Amino acid sequence: MATLGVNIDHIATLRQARGGKDPDPVAAAALAELAGARGITAHLREDRRHIQDRDIYLLKQTVATHLNLEMAATAAMVTVALDLVPAMATLVPEKREERTTEGGLAVAGHEKEIAKIVESLRSNNILVSLFIDPDLNHLKAAKRAGATHVELHTGYYANAAGQARTEELYRLRDTALAAQKMELCVNAGHGLNYRNVAAVARIESLEELNIGHAIISRATLVGMDRAVRDMVALINKNK
Repeated sequence: MATLGVNIDHIATLRQARGGKDPDPVAAAALAELAGARGITAHLREDRRHIQDRDIYLLKQTVATHLNLEMAATAAMVTVALDLVPAMATLVPEKREERTTEGGLAVAGHEKEIAKIVESLRSNNILVSLFIDPDLNHLKAAKRAGATHVELHTGYYANAAGQARTEELYRLRDTALAAQKMELCVNAGHGLNYRNVAAVARIESLEELNIGHAIISRATLVGMDRAVRDMVALINKNK
């Protein structure tokens, strides 16, 4: 059954809006763990729009659960990851003009390039996850590329309504089950919030739900501790 991983990127977004020191994403990560998070995720983007190098290195020293570094599949980011050695690296697509990640990594057709990165990371004892759309072709490609994990993009589910949402939920469920049969560990995330997480949390083959924006948004009103505990309660309710 799924546990909660908290993405703390948008704590850094608030800080960068003023260019000061507060709020500190490292402190936010500690509060999230104390409130029940079982992992911390941070995306060190190439443009450094939110999380900074200082943050990610301090997180490596202070995170007590496990640190998941989201990163672009580039040589520069591989160099950072090999120096940092997080518990896990999740390869994600990245475009400068996007506000947030818009879809899964195009693994199918790019297995050879991705496999080189995966091998480099895994040879340094870093688990490697590929952020993919819930699509069997990309799932099979992720397996061929040597990933240990996949993270299913839940954005299509989160943005859908009515029957379309139900169909997206089934697609997530079926892809998660297929991944489990391929002996891949399965996480999921993007766009999940307090209103839509319950159905996803009931998918038995999911190990971790990575949630950021919804939790940070609620934390601005009720505090990090309450925001994380509320999400943990929703996930645990559906176990």
